Amino acid sequence: MAAEAATRAQLAGAARAALGGRLAAVERLAGGSKKGVYRLVTDDGTTAVAYRWADAENYWPTAEGDDDLADPFSPGLGLDLFVAAHDRLAGLGVRVPAIRLVDRDGAYGPADLAVVEDVPGESLESMLARDPRAAAPVLARLGEALAAMRGHRAPRYGKVAVVDAGGASHGSSCEGVVLERALRDLAGAAARDPRITASRERLEARLRTLAGAVRPRTEYAVVHGELGPDHVLVDASGQPVVIDLEGTMYFDVEWEHVFLRIRLHEAYRPLEAAGLDEDRLALYLLAQRLSLTAGPLRLLDGHFPDRAAMAAIAEYNLNRALDLVR
Repeated sequence: MAAEAATRAQLAGAARAALGGRLAAVERLAGGSKKGVYRLVTDDGTTAVAYRWADAENYWPTAEGDDDLADPFSPGLGLDLFVAAHDRLAGLGVRVPAIRLVDRDGAYGPADLAVVEDVPGESLESMLARDPRAAAPVLARLGEALAAMRGHRAPRYGKVAVVDAGGASHGSSCEGVVLERALRDLAGAAARDPRITASRERLEARLRTLAGAVRPRTEYAVVHGELGPDHVLVDASGQPVVIDLEGTMYFDVEWEHVFLRIRLHEAYRPLEAAGLDEDRLALYLLAQRLSLTAGPLRLLDGHFPDRAAMAAIAEYNLNRALDLVR
């Protein structure tokens, strides 16, 4: 109860500063596994969304290297990653929630906090399920945003906050970083499921073969990294609004498109891009299937509340990974 009171006190102070009113209601929004996401409602009916980065809001069990920003795939935690990604995407013309307030100095409470625009309406995921035809113009506009991201290049890969500050990431190539991560995911999944254990040698051999076929690259595009339809809201004018930005990085654009294909299925077609590297697509598909197996299984080691949904994600992707080596 003390933690809840402290959270509400922080949100109340931030709401007053960002919106100019007294906090009348707080609604915790579903979906956040690394940060708390809250809708704030003031006494005059104004709303905003607060992102709160605190240890108690993070359901993921801690692991070595979690705080290593030079690893492009280390957890996207913290206000600085969010602000850097927000500024980069907004600068490219990608619609993201407007920032109303940031607090990294503890002015309103102990946790880093951002208050952003509340985007009323539904997610692209729910729109696709409800009315695919209504989603068509939203997908077209999302394709334009992806084209803008694809067209902005950097000579180094890594988190936007790192690269834009002149830093460098571990490894020597995107495919090398992906292979290393996929091998870790394979080991983690094998430790938790006997079906992966039984196929581990075949999966590892396939990963190494696919990685060996990838040719070097020296320029990298802006990618969100987890751009599923649940991470795209639709505003009142039908514009796609990209959220959960902290993992945004410079990387191979194929990484983004593999994830989009996995999440959107047939609805992906309007987002297809010419010139994607088939060797990278093959490697990244297997790597992401393993990630979407190992990650949910690891999350279930902790206290994540929606356990059935997370177990279903792991089960589905485990079977798709095994399909790739049958």
